[in-house]
Amino acid sequence: MTRPGRILLLLLFLLAGGLAGGAATAQITDAQREYVAQWQDTAKRAEEVIDAARASNAALEQLRKDLVSYRETFRKTRDANRSRLQSLRAQLEVLGPPPEDGREEPADLAALRASLQRQYDELRVPSVVADEAFTRANGLIAEIDRIVRERQTRKILHRGPSPLDPSGWSEAMRDLSIAAQALTGETQAQLARPSAREQLRNNALIIAALLGAGVVLLFRARAWSRRIGDYLRRFGTRNTGLWSILASVLVLLLQIAGIVAIAMAVRMSGTLGFRGSLILQAVPAWVTIFLFYRWLADQLLALRTSANLADIPESRLRQARRYIALLGALVVLRGAVNLFEQLQNISEASRSVIGFPGIVATAFVLIRLQVIGRAIQGRDGAEGAQPAQRPAFGGVVMMVRRVILVLGAVAPLLAIAGYVHAAEAVIYPVVLSLTLISVGIILHRVLTDLYGLVSGRGSEEARGTLFSVLAGFVVTVLLMPLLALTWGARVADLTEMWSRFLNGFQIGDMRISPTGFLIFAIVFGIGYALTRLAQSSLRNSLLPRTDIDPGAQNAIVAGTGYVGIFLAALAAITWAGFDLSSIAIVAGALSVGIGFGLQTIVSNFVSGIILLIERPIAKGDWIEVEGTMGYVRDISVRATRVETFDRTDVIIPNSSLVTGTVTNYTRGNTVGRVIVPVGVAYGSDTRKVEKILLEIANAHPMVLANPAPSVVFQGFGADSLDFEIRAILRDVNWVLSVRSDMNFEIERRFREEGIEIPFAQRDIWLRNPEELARAVSGAPPAGPSGHEATPERPPKAREGPKRPDTGDMEGGDDL
Repeated sequence: MTRPGRILLLLLFLLAGGLAGGAATAQITDAQREYVAQWQDTAKRAEEVIDAARASNAALEQLRKDLVSYRETFRKTRDANRSRLQSLRAQLEVLGPPPEDGREEPADLAALRASLQRQYDELRVPSVVADEAFTRANGLIAEIDRIVRERQTRKILHRGPSPLDPSGWSEAMRDLSIAAQALTGETQAQLARPSAREQLRNNALIIAALLGAGVVLLFRARAWSRRIGDYLRRFGTRNTGLWSILASVLVLLLQIAGIVAIAMAVRMSGTLGFRGSLILQAVPAWVTIFLFYRWLADQLLALRTSANLADIPESRLRQARRYIALLGALVVLRGAVNLFEQLQNISEASRSVIGFPGIVATAFVLIRLQVIGRAIQGRDGAEGAQPAQRPAFGGVVMMVRRVILVLGAVAPLLAIAGYVHAAEAVIYPVVLSLTLISVGIILHRVLTDLYGLVSGRGSEEARGTLFSVLAGFVVTVLLMPLLALTWGARVADLTEMWSRFLNGFQIGDMRISPTGFLIFAIVFGIGYALTRLAQSSLRNSLLPRTDIDPGAQNAIVAGTGYVGIFLAALAAITWAGFDLSSIAIVAGALSVGIGFGLQTIVSNFVSGIILLIERPIAKGDWIEVEGTMGYVRDISVRATRVETFDRTDVIIPNSSLVTGTVTNYTRGNTVGRVIVPVGVAYGSDTRKVEKILLEIANAHPMVLANPAPSVVFQGFGADSLDFEIRAILRDVNWVLSVRSDMNFEIERRFREEGIEIPFAQRDIWLRNPEELARAVSGAPPAGPSGHEATPERPPKAREGPKRPDTGDMEGGDDL
């Protein structure tokens, strides 16, 4: 444990009360007492400040920073001895509770229990007290955040004078005039000082050099970057977009460097007073913002035109470029208004009037940009456009544009109503959000083009890869905190969220943190990879060199996978420090629910384990189940894959193989029986037929001699004398081929021996042939007396005699 940790442990004993007496107090050093006093003073001061609620936001933020530092120390101390406490608790559980029936416990066990309990209490008290101090600091931080948020809300919802009130115009003009006069007077007074003129003469050469360098960088940056871009394009012509963006970024950086050089020259001249110095400090940032928006306009419109989505008119492009650059100027104007408010003590009415033109102009520019964008999108979505050329996420883009139009219309109305701060809180975050989204689009394009350059695929092909999707996701995640800041979130809010994320969440006595989860993922990933490596070694190297059959090899490989994954999960849980005993009750309840809801899946899983252990079927077996016949190709956790003779895969749940009836033709060995039926005509020599069939069976190489094949005279059929060849094959997988070979040989031998193979014959008996003759000739049917029958009374078919045994004539069909 580090020195601050040891100091804090002693500090926590003091905070516990009752433990800081006697010898413990004698061990406390001056530095430790000072640390205790600082925490107590900070906590007490924070409570007083919160109760008074009169401190400024800057003071509250500083106090919050101090509390966060203490809270982080308390959190580390709280978790410092967690593993040791778990070990001591496990040792006490092994010893069990002391006897309660009056029996005397052995002295050794009693001493061991007392020692363990003492160690446990000594380590547990600092952890409990640190948890209490952590909770106290956390509560104070939450109270400070609440006060700051309430102040922000009151400021936004505060209603002041309307900017259209004429009484405020004169105040605004007077404040502007006073500020201009003060700035001019300070500059003149500074120039009148001899020390300032002396400084200007001494630094004249450096000032001239800086001014010259700044002017050259401002006006020659584009020419230089164009040459550098041409040089970069030599490295590949398929990434011209990437080279153009890099060259434009170089132009921007050179121009910013020129502005900084000019600002340094003005500062070294010593001609500015207090107000002028503050303005000069902000000028480089303002110029950078303006240049950045010009660069952003060029890049967005370059992306637009390079996509070839529509024939965009040049007039539209020029308008969009001007409006985006104007947004940069309006952002600079807002910064100037805020700086003016800090330098000059102006009234609320004057602030409302000065800020109103920027709100109206910004709203107008946003609305115009959305109108231009909708017109361009309408051309993209025209009927002549190709499906692949139409913009993606069209619905989302349209919704965002409608929101911007609504906010652009609402912001000036809020300002007119007196809610100037609310109007600024609405309109300017929209501008900054669109700016961040545009930067994200350009950054994603750069990353994708860079991947296309490195991989050799080119820009167009790289945009359709998985890397492009992942890069877009990463850029979106990185932009989320910045978007939150633009809409009023504080840096302290983001750091608080990050701190809570790192602290994790509590489930019973177990705390799950990102660090623990990361350790779990890494350890489990390593264990999983080692398991797969072991399975591959067993499958390809070790098991094929043994005498184990393929089915047993597959069972060993699958069992190794199950055991390896289980051990990897167990090791990951142990390394991550997760105490699963604290969630045993919850896990039990969940297991009951899972058992009812996923009982079929659980049944198949257990059946799969039974199949691997009992092995009634194995990989490569020829089976028949539920009318499906084929070879077992794979036995997985949930189901078994059977390849039929049609080369189709049938997925059979494992429970069907365990609880149903399964025919395994090759279980344990490939020996099986073939039955070949054959019929001969009545009058054939049956003994001769038997002899020929036995010769055919014994002559086939696949038929085993022991047991010897046999010929069975099955009986007297309707059309033939029925025989069967029954033989045992050495490999039943060849049963169809053997049956086909025997049938070919039977036909040849019977033909040579003159033995007839009969086929079914039927005699047709006509009960009323005269009616058939009349129907063929077209004459009307005869009546009962032999005359022609009338249409009203059709003739009835005459019934023939029936045999008493069959009820019909044998071998005949009635017509």
